[in-house]
Order: sequence, then C-alpha cells, then structure tokens
Amino acid sequence: MLRIDEIRRQFPALQRQINGNAVIHADNPGGTQVPQAVVDAMSNYLLHRNANVHGEFLTSQLTDETVEAARGAMADLLNAPSPREIVFGNNMTTLTFQLRHMLARDWTAGDEVVVTTLDHDANYTPWLTLAEVGAVVHEVPLAADGATLDLATLDDLLNPRTKLVALGHASNAVGTLNPLDEIIPRVRERSPEALIFVDAVQSVPHVPVDVQALGCDILVCSAYKFFGPHVGVMWGRADVLDRLPPYKVRPAGADAPDKFETGTKNHEGLAGVAAAVDYLAALAAPHAERRARLRESMALIRDHEQRLSAQLIAGLTAIPTLAFYGIRDVERVDERVPTVAINLRGWHPQALAAALTDEGIFCWSGHYYALNLIEALGLAPDGALRIGLAHYNTAGEVARIVDVLKREALKRDTRA
Repeated sequence: MLRIDEIRRQFPALQRQINGNAVIHADNPGGTQVPQAVVDAMSNYLLHRNANVHGEFLTSQLTDETVEAARGAMADLLNAPSPREIVFGNNMTTLTFQLRHMLARDWTAGDEVVVTTLDHDANYTPWLTLAEVGAVVHEVPLAADGATLDLATLDDLLNPRTKLVALGHASNAVGTLNPLDEIIPRVRERSPEALIFVDAVQSVPHVPVDVQALGCDILVCSAYKFFGPHVGVMWGRADVLDRLPPYKVRPAGADAPDKFETGTKNHEGLAGVAAAVDYLAALAAPHAERRARLRESMALIRDHEQRLSAQLIAGLTAIPTLAFYGIRDVERVDERVPTVAINLRGWHPQALAAALTDEGIFCWSGHYYALNLIEALGLAPDGALRIGLAHYNTAGEVARIVDVLKREALKRDTRA
C-alpha cells in the first residue's frame, strides 16, 4: 500500500492554501505536480552539468550521461527493449506532427487511416491532415454508452489498405481505458501492414504500460503528466524507427534516436524526466532492479486510484442534479483511470470551476482538446467540468470535492 502522507510531503505544491483551505489538485489530466527530487535534479543539471552534448570536456560528458540516463529511465518505465528506441521532443503534440510529416513522404492517394472519437485532438488532427496527400481518414465512433469505442465499426473499417491506426490508451476527458489488448490483435489480423500508434499520455501516470506486451509500433507520452517537466517522449520499435525518414540538419546523427531529435535537447528537462521515473520506482520496495520496481509501484498506484475512483463516482452519481459522463459503474473502475467529466444543473462549467477554485479545489472546464468527444456527447460549445485525480490525492480530498459539489447543487436548487 502506498504511504500517502510520506508521498505528499515530497510535493511542495500540495502544501498551498487558498481562503484557508488546503488546495486539492484535481486538474491532473492537464498536468501533474512535481516532487522536490525533480526540481533538485533539474537545478543540479543547470548548476553543475550545463553544456551541449558530445564534447571532450567534463560538463559535456556529464550532459551525455544525463541524456542517456533519461533514455534508460523511460525504457524501464515503458518496458522498452532498448533505450535507443526512446525519442525526446517538446511535447506529445509536436512529436505526433513530426511523425505525421515523416509518414506522409511515402503515402499515396487511397491509403487509409483510422482515428477515434474518444481521442485528444493531438491524436486526431495530425492524422486528419493526411487527407492533404490523398489519404482517406475513417473515424471509429462512440458506442451507445457514450464512454467506449464501437469496436464493431472498427472491424468494418480495417482492411489491407489501412496504413495507420491511431488510438488513445486512456481518455483525457472521461477516463475510459481502451482495451488495447483486444483492439491491437484485431488490427493485426485485419490490417497486418498497418502502423499502430498509441497516445499513452493519460495512461502512463496511472497504469503499468508495457510496449512489448501491448504490441503497438509507436507510443507517445508526456513527462509533465507523470510528475516530471514539460518533455515529450516517443517510443518506437527499432525496425520502425530505422525506416522512418527524418527531417534533420546534415551534421545530426543518421540513426535513431538522434536523427529525430532536431536541434539541442532540453537537457535540464531530461534530468527531470529521469528523476520523475526514479521517484515512481522509489514507491516500491527497494529490493529489485528499477524495471521491476516500476511494475510494482504502478500496480500500487493503480490499486490506490481505483479506490479513489469508486469513491468519487459513487459520491458524484448520488447528486440528483449532476450529469456524469463516462463509465459510472463502480464495479468497472478497472476499465478507467481516475478522470471524470460532469455538469451540474444551473451551472456553466467555467463558473463551476471558478466556484471550486474559491474553495481551493482546482479543476478544468471546457473541452480539454477532446473536441470530437465533447461534440459527440452534445456538450459543445461549453463542455464540462473535469475532475482528474492522481496517486497523491486522498480519500479525504475526494470527500471534500463531493461535499462542495453537493452544497453548490443545493444552492442552485434552492434558488430555482
């Protein structure tokens, strides 16, 4: 079991108060807080290692070590076969557009792409623009429950001309975990040549992610969603990365991952990435190698967050004037991450977020870049209020969120 009090002491941001209330960070899908160890690692790099790579002098050699340490850390977190399969970039969105441009070099009119309604726009618009080179873009809609994908339609869309299937692992809006262990084999069977691209930005902070077990070709995530700095990460199968044609300057390395990392990397950010992974590993018993510790720690996080999810869903769905979007059955918390979207009768989502802020509860409102989903749910243009938890949140915080929403719901009902 996680030692939550000890964990929370490592996060300076969790000590903030507003209007006499301890702040509850429930905006974690938009970006998690960072432990002191991450800040210290980044400061240490800037103070004692700051240089560019591949020089003959000490700080440059220490920078090379920093980069390689970050690759090794991410390989362990994602269970990648090799650190050379880890590519760093500004963020997931930029990496995805970069990949789109590389792929488009070899595409011809009539090639087909499959995207989904459930995804963040960063895993939709880059692929939609492949229509510019003549590609046909298909979209897998929501199932009748409004929370999961219509997999029967996915089966119908897949064929030998499918060149790319872009999937999210977890929804940044309603928290659905797509059953990739079921979906990916279906893609392989019907479209054996298709490249399978997974957006794992919202899953990596919450569940063990194993690229070898998933069987995808490329997976992307963002360190600032798993307690690190603003750095994007892409894993790609070695043979896939080798055949991708990069956009690069002539002196840049000709092999992966160097050929994809244009210009000077965010070295202090990479120091923070490694520290964030080490923070996660330290949540487990210290007896095993880091990859094994990470499996254990992510299982502990998953267990804790499922309990929080069940408590949050039960509390929210008991409010009569509250609309809840997504999987609401507390017996199905294993099919989601602790992210929910709601609306409260009589409240505009943005006004509700502001009211919660006055209570020291930080939540997001609007569409959170999940444009297709918000439109499919009939919530455009206002969207919904999003509550997203992380492992440093507590049962007491969940109870306070529910109590405040009950109070605000009662106020509006009384006025009506």
